[in-house]
Amino acid sequence: MALSAGTRRTVACLLVGLGAMLLVAAILIPTYTVGRLAKTPLDLEITTIATNTPGTPSEVLDSKSLTSPTGSAKVDQNVPLVSQRFLTVENPANAEEMTVQAGQTLRRTDKQGDTGLLTATIDRVTIDRKTGEPVDEVDGGPNGSIAVTVDKQGQTVMDPVQHTGLQYRFPIGTEKKSYPYFDLNARKTYDINFVEETEINSMKVYHFQQSIPVTDMSAVVNTPTNKLALPAAKWGLEGDETVTMTRFYTNTRDVWVEPETGTVIKGGEQIHLYYAREGSKPDVTALKANIVFDENTIESQIAVAKENIDKLSLYGRIMPIILGVLGAIALIAGVVLGILGGRGGDAPVRRVAPAGGAPYRPEGGAPRPGNADAPTEQIDISKTQQIDMGKDK
Repeated sequence: MALSAGTRRTVACLLVGLGAMLLVAAILIPTYTVGRLAKTPLDLEITTIATNTPGTPSEVLDSKSLTSPTGSAKVDQNVPLVSQRFLTVENPANAEEMTVQAGQTLRRTDKQGDTGLLTATIDRVTIDRKTGEPVDEVDGGPNGSIAVTVDKQGQTVMDPVQHTGLQYRFPIGTEKKSYPYFDLNARKTYDINFVEETEINSMKVYHFQQSIPVTDMSAVVNTPTNKLALPAAKWGLEGDETVTMTRFYTNTRDVWVEPETGTVIKGGEQIHLYYAREGSKPDVTALKANIVFDENTIESQIAVAKENIDKLSLYGRIMPIILGVLGAIALIAGVVLGILGGRGGDAPVRRVAPAGGAPYRPEGGAPRPGNADAPTEQIDISKTQQIDMGKDK
């Protein structure tokens, strides 16, 4: 059924309006929606587990050998290790910033309970939800704290520490460049450098590496274990004098990052803690191991990255393209319909008589009054003439 000109103009206006609305939505969705998705979620809970790599050195100092009355310090070899970190979001947290707390432990699994615990750390820092970088406190104080000790009552002692650089996540759209990265043990920031683009379980990742220089741990944290004075024999040295040893730390950190989301897929540390009289000459190893995320952690991180990639793709590319195409079609259809509808008004309908000169009759058979084709009255000429002649007589 053909549409009237008025109806066509109305439909054209609706299509143009719909098309414009869809085009605007195609532009705004990536701007606002992706901006919301490109933030660390406030309900974040991540557990990562790392173990020592088979075939690499895994050495741990037996702390009891340092306090035993006889014998020198003993370093155990091929020790099975597991490092576990549980990360959560704490208050204060809002639309732009969030406080991240990470509790991390390192254990030797060949011993049970507290005897197997080697280190325990709690780290808190306030970060920007988009960039992942720490934000400064309004009052100018430290933006984070670290706990490695407890008080006499067994309560955790949190030391205020200023954090700078990345730590638990990379920015959305990670680039092939160096980033400042905070080392929890040294409590300093060093560059973590881009190494290569590679794949982990068919997922594209960027490999970064950071080298931590030899660090005097007694200058970082004032704890008794970071500087020990023991008989020379206890350190495996000759002589009867007391020798003071300082604990030093160095590390090579490797991180594999999914670049679109900034998710850390895999992480590893070649950590070395040792006692020495000089930092450049280790005397007794305290800890030496190559610790890397286990396969379950890697798969879990890949799943998180894929979920975020799908969300970013849906709102950043797929929906804008679909809405843009539909909007363009609706806009073009509305313009074309509007042009066609404006070329003329409603033309009057003409009634055409049937072929053969038959008069037009509406339903019912009666002639329409005033019809030009209505039948004429038949007049008898002869009778008329007779009447006129009679009048003359």
